[in-house]
Amino acid sequence: MNSKITAILTAAILLPLAQAWGEEVPSWVKSSAGWWAEGAISDEEFVLGIQYLIGEGIMTIPDTPVSSYSSDGIPEWVKTTAGWWADGSISDGEFVSAIQHLMSTGVMAVPVGQASPAEDGPDACSSIKRTIDRLDCERDAKKAAEALDYRENGRAFEAGPITYYFKGNSFEINTSGQPLLDVSILAVNNGEQTVTLACTGPSICNYDVWDGTRAYKYASTDFTNGAIVLDPGSFRVFTMLFGPNIGYGGTTLEYHPDREYVLRISEPWGSTTLPLVLQ
Repeated sequence: MNSKITAILTAAILLPLAQAWGEEVPSWVKSSAGWWAEGAISDEEFVLGIQYLIGEGIMTIPDTPVSSYSSDGIPEWVKTTAGWWADGSISDGEFVSAIQHLMSTGVMAVPVGQASPAEDGPDACSSIKRTIDRLDCERDAKKAAEALDYRENGRAFEAGPITYYFKGNSFEINTSGQPLLDVSILAVNNGEQTVTLACTGPSICNYDVWDGTRAYKYASTDFTNGAIVLDPGSFRVFTMLFGPNIGYGGTTLEYHPDREYVLRISEPWGSTTLPLVLQ
């Protein structure tokens, strides 16, 4: 991960909580700190999500004097402290003080131009000069913020090393009478090995819809080349649409009000079902 982005975001995670939201810190912030402490999300996911908040002007970063001492990386005890803060063992003030110490010794730093999002505009990546790096920063920040939204507002389903977060589906019947079911899911690799989510075509896919009597194959999906590869600690939001038969062993989605529908996940490393609402 780009060291500049890491420095910006790590500082943003912890230092300004009291100032940014007043007396009460939103529960999702502590939840994500707890996930980070437990290793359920990577450093990149956590800090990039916070970067998005800085870019939107939700969180502000005050100036902090930095000594001549410097260090690379995030010490393990910072995650331990994050866990204590998440479960209420230490106060917001104690946690902020610990992070201020890290900033003052150079372990964490906020480069000039990142301390005040109000002055820099809504984009916390704006100080990155090289266009391609800035665009990568913006893209990653938005993805991480989206992932945090799924974690906070979705329901978790475990399948081996992967946790799927599901916020619910959308369903409609179009003017020609065709039912259309749209499903979006966050997949997070919590394991120690690289994992592949497989769906090479409608007839060869580890994801389908089941109504208790028959299976329905997808009409479209954003799997890249039939697979989503997740390294340890990484994540991806993917979408599947069920409806008309597109061929290649596909099916036409049928709607029966008296049946219960689920999304079935049957990967070689784990399986689970996600409840669907069709009405």
